[in-house]
Amino acid sequence: MTAGAAAERRARVVLVDDHRMFRAGVRAEIGRTEETGVEVVGEAGDVDQAVTVIKATRPDVVLLDVHLPGGGGVEVLRRSAGLLSSVRFLALSVSDAAEDVIGVIRGGARGYVTKNITGTDLVDAIFRVSDGDAVFSPRLAGFVLDAFASSDTTPVDEDLDRLTQREREVLRLIARGYAYKEVGKELFISVKTVESHVSAVLRKLQLSNRHELTRWATARRLV
Repeated sequence: MTAGAAAERRARVVLVDDHRMFRAGVRAEIGRTEETGVEVVGEAGDVDQAVTVIKATRPDVVLLDVHLPGGGGVEVLRRSAGLLSSVRFLALSVSDAAEDVIGVIRGGARGYVTKNITGTDLVDAIFRVSDGDAVFSPRLAGFVLDAFASSDTTPVDEDLDRLTQREREVLRLIARGYAYKEVGKELFISVKTVESHVSAVLRKLQLSNRHELTRWATARRLV
């Protein structure tokens, strides 16, 4: 759907992400209502705020980050379960890890796209989800198909469970070869904070350097 076609319709949207600057960027990109048809009716930076705003505004679509203070996107879905018949949830996250995708889809989200999506494609995804379609970034659909085709429960990885959600995000980007500055830009955090997270990951996993970290993440298919 083009922006012009979208403008003939309206979709009321709530943005849920713990990075204020990212929310501002998304609002600027898709919130030009006369052009895109998308009206941003609320924002939230954590689970409690999200649940409050969603219940107050009853939007058509919630753009939901997976990793949020207070329990993450799955917790927002759990606490909004009574609204799932009228409010659609579309995950919008930097993470493309299988466990994150599967978690929010099992929780009731209608789709999952990553933050490198273009503004035009995001508007299209919003309207498709609003219409009841399921929308995924291309490589993520396979995760969902594989997960729901299998009756086996995904085994618990005790090593991975030692890491916080933010440490997992940093781990995946570092393992993909991102420089600290690039990780900081991607996650909207400082280089010093990236260094701190990397040190914590190495300590918790008892690894010595980036090379070992990359091998560890690759072996678990996290990259």
